[in-house]
Amino acid sequence: MDIVVKGRKTEVPERFRKHVAEKLKLEKIQKLDGKVISLDVEVSKEPNPRQADRSDRVEITLRSRGPVIRAEAAASDPYAALDLAAEKLDAQLRKQHDKRYTRRGARRLSAAEVSDHVPGVATLSGNGRPIPAEETEKSVPTKRIGSLEVQGDGPLVVREKTHVAAPMTLDQALYEMELVGHDFYLFVDSETKEPSVVYRRHAYDYGVIHLRTDTMVTQAHAPEAGGALGG
Repeated sequence: MDIVVKGRKTEVPERFRKHVAEKLKLEKIQKLDGKVISLDVEVSKEPNPRQADRSDRVEITLRSRGPVIRAEAAASDPYAALDLAAEKLDAQLRKQHDKRYTRRGARRLSAAEVSDHVPGVATLSGNGRPIPAEETEKSVPTKRIGSLEVQGDGPLVVREKTHVAAPMTLDQALYEMELVGHDFYLFVDSETKEPSVVYRRHAYDYGVIHLRTDTMVTQAHAPEAGGALGG
């Protein structure tokens, strides 16, 4: 496999091509992802003098049998932009590698350990029999975390975020999802103006869920607001 370096509306000197090969070591990349098919590096230049500190942009696209990984960065020169983009690519590759390793190496939990690792499940005794709720509720304190009321330790991570986002098309949402390296991406559909979610299903397949406000449904199912990702 070779690294393809190309310029968009700019020439790429041979010195920079050699630097790319030295910076993006194929052996290291293939150790983290052994199914790499191609690695493309695109260099572009912003002519606006007001953006001199971000005039050079480098985008790295790695295609494999799994999801496409993209990393891009901008700086005052292409070498600095390449360094930043390479760091982002390395972080995403390590994240994917660790995720695969964790899935393969995870051990099975005993029935008594399940409640310690999975919040909200029934508490089980050592022989796998459920412990009556009245016996556990006496010793489990209740507290509030953000807008949630939980018992015991509650969710492993609770964090609320509010983002301001401009409406975008489905294609733009898919591109943004691949760019950040996530398995899903929440966006506002530019056609319907409704919140939607794109997500990765199997191999190169994607799914999309659209949420549509219905006052009748909201009144009938107020306690069950929200949606779930499905096949």
